[in-house]
Amino acid sequence: MYKIKLLTFTLSILFFAQLVQSQNNTNSPYTRFGFGDISDTNNGEQRAMGGVSIGSRLNTGINSVNPASYSCVDSMTFMFDLGVAGMMSHFSDSRGGITKANGNLEYLSLQFPVTKWLGFSAGALPYSFVGYDFYNNGSTITINQPKNDTISNTKSYNGSGGFSQVYMGLSANLFNHISLGANGYYMFGTINNSRDVSYGATSGFTSTTEYNTLKASSFRYRLGAQFYNTFAKKHDVTLGVIFEPKTKLNGNFKKTLAGILVEPTDSSSSFETPGIYGLGLYYTYDKKLSIGIDYSIQQWKDAQFSGKTDSLGNRSKISIGVDYMPNPISRKYSDHVHYRAGFNMSDSYFNVNGQQLPKNYGFSVGVGLPLKNSSTVLNASLEYGKIGSTSLLNEEYYKLTFNFTFNEHWFFKRKL
Repeated sequence: MYKIKLLTFTLSILFFAQLVQSQNNTNSPYTRFGFGDISDTNNGEQRAMGGVSIGSRLNTGINSVNPASYSCVDSMTFMFDLGVAGMMSHFSDSRGGITKANGNLEYLSLQFPVTKWLGFSAGALPYSFVGYDFYNNGSTITINQPKNDTISNTKSYNGSGGFSQVYMGLSANLFNHISLGANGYYMFGTINNSRDVSYGATSGFTSTTEYNTLKASSFRYRLGAQFYNTFAKKHDVTLGVIFEPKTKLNGNFKKTLAGILVEPTDSSSSFETPGIYGLGLYYTYDKKLSIGIDYSIQQWKDAQFSGKTDSLGNRSKISIGVDYMPNPISRKYSDHVHYRAGFNMSDSYFNVNGQQLPKNYGFSVGVGLPLKNSSTVLNASLEYGKIGSTSLLNEEYYKLTFNFTFNEHWFFKRKL
């Protein structure tokens, strides 16, 4: 019976991956740069804790950030996690502000034991989001005799798409205190960017439009390890590390200049995903109070983008989070509710007009609500974040995420 269920969930993941690809999760002009808004692939529980995940080793949720965590799954439990999110963003500069909202399905993942010491996980996750539509009014000075003329123009920018990824991972326990894991990813999707410069009908100038299309069809992998132990029965400590090598992005890039000429190019070898290093520490006291801290760096500066390195910058991120459950052995429902909070700070991996942006930061809170007479948990998180600056563009956003973590006992024989 469980094989039929597993096949159903596997097909659901493939369908979900195609569905997510058609969704848009951002309205930010900053997604014009690089591959757009890069996702950290945190689940709803981790988002409530500021993104803490590398050292997290809990059997109540699926941690796809560190594949070494899969081996902690209970030997009879099948887990299924579905996340949805909605976001409201406010953009402002010296000329005024505007507010936009969107929402969509975010991720789908499953996890189950292969043996008592080996765990498996698979799912569909976002890699990046691109979505913007804005314009600037300006002017062009022409050199004429006996005087120079100024011609008004409008520059319009539009972008859509993003990259999605499906993954499969394994994790194995060694010597009761070490877990090693690996994820394999297949990335796919399309990013569309266009830029248009238009002039008045009587100006004598020809309007031009540039179209850029980047398609991905590529494989990557990530390695993870967790070192865990329990001290004096009440103190659980886990140290986690992750590593992902720089990888060539297979696919193709095409540029079309309309209005002047058409110039398609195919440069499949000139884009790369960055090397990633991460370290996390997670501590739990008496199954009630958990505190975690993560540090990671994405080495975009060394990755090729459009055939060049140094066009992007390294992105470092630090996350701190806390989770509190009043009494795990109580019969009162309120004692089993999780209360969470977190903070993170990170760098942008792109520059704007040669200018480095200030640090991005975010605050988050959330709850985990177990369903009565069930192992299923509804997690809700609210994030506030800030990107950019008023000298360029200031972006503030509120993001609300809901995820259901379903737990079912599949791997046992029922007695008649």
